[in-house]
Amino acid sequence: MLSDIQVGGDPLAFPHLLPPAPAHPATVADFAGLARALAADRAAWAPLVGYDPVTRWYHRLRTGPGYEVWLLSWLPGQGSGAHGHGPSSGVFTVLAGELTERANHTARTLAPGAQRFFAPGYVHEVVNDALTPAVSLHVYFPALTEMPMHEMASRRGCSRSADRNEQVPPSASAGRGATGA
Repeated sequence: MLSDIQVGGDPLAFPHLLPPAPAHPATVADFAGLARALAADRAAWAPLVGYDPVTRWYHRLRTGPGYEVWLLSWLPGQGSGAHGHGPSSGVFTVLAGELTERANHTARTLAPGAQRFFAPGYVHEVVNDALTPAVSLHVYFPALTEMPMHEMASRRGCSRSADRNEQVPPSASAGRGATGA
């Protein structure tokens, strides 16, 4: 029996027949994949990480057509406050340490590799409740232009869950005053 390549030839020999590669991410799953790829390249982001004892440290890692990527560090006790992201959607990935996300009366502990995503209108708070520093990567699309602060409902009503490796369904980052988690 002949193989597909023997019958039809090598498809890579005819690049004009291949679908064009997308110029940039276009779906939530694409942006989640971008975040995972950047997270996996520790040599590219780890030397850039800094820590600020007064507020969260942040560094814009990349911009692209309609999106931006931020690298953040969180010392123990540092948090974002309850906030939204205006018209932006986003994906954030924990790179090192642990972070706690509080939203919708639920607190989730997020370990390295955990990934969360959100749409406009989503309100959450991200905090380093651990005793060690944490680092996270945030992708916003479109680029973050506002970060409205909100009052968080009483934390006493929060249930707690550990989310060690949450992934974006197949169908489907922050700074001082202007950007967040």
